Amino acid sequence: MTLHLTGIRHAYGGHEVLRGIELSVGRGEILCLLGPSGDGKTTLLRLVAGLEPLQAGRIELGGVVVAEPGREVPPEQRHVGFVFQDYALFPHLTVSENVAFGLTRTPRGERGWQVTEALARVGLETYANAWPHMLSGGQQQRVALARALAPRPQVLLLDEAFASLDARLREQVRDDTLHVLQTAGIPALIVTHDAEEAMFLADRIALMRAGQVVQLGTPEELYLRPAEPFVATFLGEVNRLPARVAGARVETPIGPLPSPPLPDGPAEVLLRPEGLRVLADGSGTAAEVEACRLLGATTLVHLAVADGAGGVLHLHARLPPGVALERGQRVTVAMDPERAFVFPPQAA
Repeated sequence: MTLHLTGIRHAYGGHEVLRGIELSVGRGEILCLLGPSGDGKTTLLRLVAGLEPLQAGRIELGGVVVAEPGREVPPEQRHVGFVFQDYALFPHLTVSENVAFGLTRTPRGERGWQVTEALARVGLETYANAWPHMLSGGQQQRVALARALAPRPQVLLLDEAFASLDARLREQVRDDTLHVLQTAGIPALIVTHDAEEAMFLADRIALMRAGQVVQLGTPEELYLRPAEPFVATFLGEVNRLPARVAGARVETPIGPLPSPPLPDGPAEVLLRPEGLRVLADGSGTAAEVEACRLLGATTLVHLAVADGAGGVLHLHARLPPGVALERGQRVTVAMDPERAFVFPPQAA
């Protein structure tokens, strides 16, 4: 089963929130819609679910057109599962009754085992008779996921489904959800504005800005080969370095890089913190340690480097845990070209 979105446009009043979206989600694929709030991601999910009429374009599910202007398959006939940000559980129904709510078209004799199967998928079969208020936020999210999966939908939509969880619980629930989605084997379209969440969950990411997809690809492609500065900065922290393109080289205050196809002249380099290396052999560019903090999996080092024009650049490096540097210590640094991206200055 596949989902295809072609030429999707949508406006509220005179404000266009989706501008020509073209996306496909394959069988068993998890595609994350990533981007700032207000860029049309949730609207796109609502159009796929049939909760809003399609103004322009076409939506196909399994090769069948379910929406185009003037022709809409009703939401209940699209076989689409939807997990909302607030979970939307009914407080007056038990967990099993909440999961069974979407099974009205299922023969009564089959509902019980479909509910049991859906709860087992999310590890909550022993909570069938509990009430929503008795559950933790993570458990409520998993009930909502079970309810969406119980009717065996052809596609699953999740809208900021982990946003209301605290950081530690969010990691666990995301991990559980990923395993459930991979086992379900159906297309999943997930909305988030959290880049780390998208990289953890997604087979591919569609990064959106102002109602358009600015780059579509695997998490590795967006993180390591950003198409524009917005992509590089949205996917993670960067250091900004002034630069100049001269022939086949890009000159920066901490060393040269190979030049992309850019004309000679000013440029800007965006460097990932893990791409700033602190060298033990004394080679490289002189720097002074301003702070060094252990963050668990990494050590964050603040460094001061001369910018070549009489000023100072304040840079961040992420190093392996256990590195111990003192404030005021003199070190040398260099760049990893795989983590450095060169752009024209007006584009940055």
